Amino acid sequence: MTHYHFIGIGGAGLSPIARVLLEQGHQVSGSDLVLSPMAAELQDMGVQVFLGHDAANVTGADIVIRSSAIPDSNVEVSAAMNAHVPVVKRADFLQFLTAEKKAIAVAGTHGKTTTTAMIATCLADAGLDPSYVIGGTSKNLGKSAHAGSGGYFVIEADEYDRMFLGLTPEILVVTNIEHDHPDCFPTREEYFQAFLDLTIKVDPNGVLIACSDHLGSRGLLESVKGHMQVFSYGMHEDSDYRLKNIHHYPGCGVSFTFIFNGYAGEVNLPIPGEHNAYNAAAAIAAVYTAGVRMENAIESLSLYTGTGRRFDIQGEVQGITIIDDYAHHPTEIRATLSAARCRYPDQQIWAVWQPHTYSRTQQLFDEFKNAFSDADHVIVTEIYASREKKQDYSSKEVVQRMSHPDARQIAELNDVIDFLKQNLRSGDVLLVLSAGDADQISRDVLQHFKQLGGDNS
Repeated sequence: MTHYHFIGIGGAGLSPIARVLLEQGHQVSGSDLVLSPMAAELQDMGVQVFLGHDAANVTGADIVIRSSAIPDSNVEVSAAMNAHVPVVKRADFLQFLTAEKKAIAVAGTHGKTTTTAMIATCLADAGLDPSYVIGGTSKNLGKSAHAGSGGYFVIEADEYDRMFLGLTPEILVVTNIEHDHPDCFPTREEYFQAFLDLTIKVDPNGVLIACSDHLGSRGLLESVKGHMQVFSYGMHEDSDYRLKNIHHYPGCGVSFTFIFNGYAGEVNLPIPGEHNAYNAAAAIAAVYTAGVRMENAIESLSLYTGTGRRFDIQGEVQGITIIDDYAHHPTEIRATLSAARCRYPDQQIWAVWQPHTYSRTQQLFDEFKNAFSDADHVIVTEIYASREKKQDYSSKEVVQRMSHPDARQIAELNDVIDFLKQNLRSGDVLLVLSAGDADQISRDVLQHFKQLGGDNS
């Protein structure tokens, strides 16, 4: 048994890894500045979680794993190094974590979490008991990570800080490639190159499955074709795995026809949005490559209910539907709002957006200001700095340039909550778009209307 200590254990990147190691029988401890829900869950499972960073926290650890946000100057990093305890980042640990399994890695700017969860669900339903690390809690599987007895390890492959280059996948899924994380990748070329570098890491007998309908991922397919085995998916007639007849059902989800090599099956997803049809197609292609019958995968996805903070319906109270979503890139926001409009075609949609990082907000300014056309009302909070230092730049500058007829900035989250309490009406849909801490808005608003009576969630 090895003692692993995580610095930043409450984050979406490290907490699932901690869970896998715990299920494998190792001793796990960790520290973070706040007790996040993921850290609290680990604590309930027996993990010792320290609030705050202290040199004493690493006592007894055999290996220390740290978040990318943790600097070399961190007191726990220094203490471990002084004690000659190995300190590694997530990227350096991933290959060790997946070493004895066949890795199915899901990369891409958008759709990674949902596609990873779909693949893990299909494999689990097929009785293959996969190991998995997902960037959110799967509602079907009941958790974000698992140490399975089967031969596959399904992992969300995060491009930030080039994390995914620590993997050697047998099956690599790339959903799309669109410039993001400008603090890490200043240019589109550098961002694309990271994905190109990832294809080199694929096992020599492995396969790349990528979307042919998105410019970036199609460019990746064209760049590596002839150098490795590749399959495409999309609506283009030249796609290996084809989607046809995408249809949206108000109040429900989306359906499409899935075609491959003479086979045609009808896929009915309970979750809405064209982007989720693409995610499902990628998942079917991946699990078919792993040996699961397409009919079985399609049946699994007909019962797929989503992941936390991805079009996550928190409840309906007094006729108001409240939804959380992790969307923080303009393309994700457009896709999520489009899904909401398809599901609730005749209802008023309120979008609350918390911009995530100054660099992304500034770099993608023009795309952000035009991303909210499917919302009837837009509220923009102040920018969530995340790993960046606070700047003078404000989200007010984005709002001032929006052409939307009802867009406003309300900087503080508590003021947003108060405004929504006064203005939401029966029949409205509230969609909170945040990769930061604005999910407290949906929780508080839901609780407020429950206390007023009429809870029908």
